[in-house]
Amino acid sequence: MKSSCVLVTGGAGFIGSNLVNRLIGEGHRVTILDNLTRSGCEQNLDWLRSVHGPHSFQLIRGDVSDYSVVVKAAKGAQRIYHLAGQVAVTTSVTDPRADFQANALGTFNVLEAARQVADNPILLYASTNKVYGGMEGVRIVEDRLRYQYADLPFGVSEDQPLDFHSPYGCSKGAGDQYTRDYARIYGLRTVVVRQSCIYGYRQFGIEDQGWVAWFVIAALKGLPISIYGNGKQVRDVLFIDDLLDGYDAVVRNIDRVAGQVYNLGGGAANTISIWTEFRPLLEKLAGHRISACFGDWRPGDQPVYVSDIRKAERDLGWRPRIGVKEGIGNLFAWASHHLHLFDHLGEPVAAE
Repeated sequence: MKSSCVLVTGGAGFIGSNLVNRLIGEGHRVTILDNLTRSGCEQNLDWLRSVHGPHSFQLIRGDVSDYSVVVKAAKGAQRIYHLAGQVAVTTSVTDPRADFQANALGTFNVLEAARQVADNPILLYASTNKVYGGMEGVRIVEDRLRYQYADLPFGVSEDQPLDFHSPYGCSKGAGDQYTRDYARIYGLRTVVVRQSCIYGYRQFGIEDQGWVAWFVIAALKGLPISIYGNGKQVRDVLFIDDLLDGYDAVVRNIDRVAGQVYNLGGGAANTISIWTEFRPLLEKLAGHRISACFGDWRPGDQPVYVSDIRKAERDLGWRPRIGVKEGIGNLFAWASHHLHLFDHLGEPVAAE
C-alpha cells in the first residue's frame, strides 16, 4: 500500500496503538486524535515513541465530541480509522449523555469532517456486536462446559436484526447506521466493522471491557477475579494481529466493499467459555490454580455470542490465523514481561 496521510481516532488505546504501530512501520504519516483518558494511553504513546522515534506521529489531544478539534485532525486525511469512543455498557447506563456525546455525536463529527475537509478518505468505523442486542429469540442450549446456539452453527450474521439494547448499544448503533448512510447519500468510502471480543498486546483490561486481558493480568498479579453467571458464557475471540489484517483487507478492497458492514470476530472456530474453558488454559500458563468468586447474572449479558464471519471471508479474503490457545499464550507472555505496566491495579475487577 502506498504511503497515505492517516487519522486514527482513539489511537492511543489498545487497538489504536497497535494499528498506529503498523501504519508507521508501513511508512504512513499518522495523526492520533485521543483525549488520553483511558488507562494505558500514556504508556502506549511512550511505547510508540520508543519504537519509531519521538516525532513519528502527530498527537492531537482532544475529544471527538468537539467538532473543531475533529476538523483540525481530519484535514487532508486520505484514510480515517474511527476507533475513539466510550466502551462500557455500565458507564453508558450511569451517564448516558456522555456516552451519546462520545459515540453518536463523536461519530457524526468524524463523518462530517471526512465529508468536508478530508481528502476523499477511506473511513473505517469500529462498531460492535452489541448492536445486535440480547437476541432473545435465538435458541440456546447448555452443555457441560458451555452454552451454544441451537440453530446457528456459524454464529450471528450481519443479517441479524439490529436491537440497540442499552445506551451504549444505541450510541454505537447510531454511529454504525450513520456510517453506512454516508456511503449511500454522500458517496463516502465508508465501511463498518462490527467487532467481537478483541484481545492482545497492550490491552489494559478493565471491569467492563477487555475481560481476556483482565483475567491474564489478575492471574499474574494474584488479584481476585469475579464471574457474573456460571462461567459457561461463550464468546468468539479475535487476536489483535488478525483484526488489523482485517482492516488491511478492507482498505485493499475498498472499491468493491464501500458502504458494507462486516462482522470481524474469531468466528465459530475461535470460541471459548469465559471460565469453564478459559480457566484450565490460564492455569496451565500460570502454573498454579486460579479461583474466582461468582455473582448473579448482569442484565443484558448474553449466554453466548459468536460472529458469523463468512461474509468477510468471501468479500475480503480474510480469516483469523491465530487460534485461541496461541493468542492467549501470546498475550500471557507479553503481560508476563510487562507486569510493571499494571502496577496501578490493586483492586478486584469484574468481567463478564
